[in-house]
Amino acid sequence: MSTAAPTDREKPNGPRSRKGAATRARLLDAAKTVFEKDGFLEARISDIAEQAGLSHGSFYHYFDSKEQIFREIAKEMTDLLNAPLSTAIFIPSSTAPPRERIRAGIRRYLESYRAEARIIGVIEQVSRYDAELNSERFHHQQRDRDRVVGSIRQLQALGLAAPDIDPAIAAHSLGAMVSRFAEMWLVQGLVESDLELAAEQLARLFGNALQLRDRPRPQDAPDDDDPDGPRPFLRPRPHQG
Repeated sequence: MSTAAPTDREKPNGPRSRKGAATRARLLDAAKTVFEKDGFLEARISDIAEQAGLSHGSFYHYFDSKEQIFREIAKEMTDLLNAPLSTAIFIPSSTAPPRERIRAGIRRYLESYRAEARIIGVIEQVSRYDAELNSERFHHQQRDRDRVVGSIRQLQALGLAAPDIDPAIAAHSLGAMVSRFAEMWLVQGLVESDLELAAEQLARLFGNALQLRDRPRPQDAPDDDDPDGPRPFLRPRPHQG
């Protein structure tokens, strides 16, 4: 069977027409369904094309390989799981204390994870033996980790978190705690819980690890003469680069 060669119009920068974008989205949805059903190794491009209602050759008009479309799905899932940082934790208008924001963010993370647990389980499995995918996911998450690191530093500067905790180590380890728990609960079925209990307990562990306080101790209070002034709770500095 012959396959259509990629065209400059559609690749590598993606489809430019509305129809092309819709077809590409159909392939992504179809691939997600096939990967969820068959896993990565057993999934075939012909099955993805058939699921999308397209010819086998049409697949190559938009993607180079099964690996490429899988990595794009993995990136979409990473963005989905990181969304609570912007929709619950780093909301400029929020006046909620850090512990409440953290709990809301973890709850939304777990909700998203539960809704997409089947494909996330496949992604986690592949990441354990595919070093390139694992590296891509790690670097894609780096900006969001940097935001968390910066916010922990701000909390320390405000006297609201323990000053002797390393922000980078805290961000990595506490993030890993939440994601690993989600996998054990929602993918592997090794833990029994419900959403509210899981969110409350993880947020408590997160806050306790940082030794969060609602008010700074007198000796930790920010300097009123600081020209920058105290920064709002968990509001990130603008990302550089």
